[in-house]
Amino acid sequence: MVKHIVCFKIKEEYKDRIEEAKNTLLSMEENVPLLKKIIVGVDFLHSERSYDLILETWFDSKEDLDLYQKDPYHVSVVKKLMHEIRESSVAIDYYC
Repeated sequence: MVKHIVCFKIKEEYKDRIEEAKNTLLSMEENVPLLKKIIVGVDFLHSERSYDLILETWFDSKEDLDLYQKDPYHVSVVKKLMHEIRESSVAIDYYC
């Protein structure tokens, strides 16, 4: 099993779109077949070092994770939105 985690910091002018972003990320559950599990969380602390959203996804293999990166829905819907509204992001991928 492979876990893929991404933390997103949203641009100040798009903070009002955090719920939209959360729902768009969660929509992958029904639209990305390789995805085995997904969790999306919204930060409530709002500290200086906080990120606004966290995406946790699970895949059967690294190969499935690689295919996910090219999945049409992931690319055309999710990445399109997140690239527009994110200030920065960090990610980690690991075997679990």
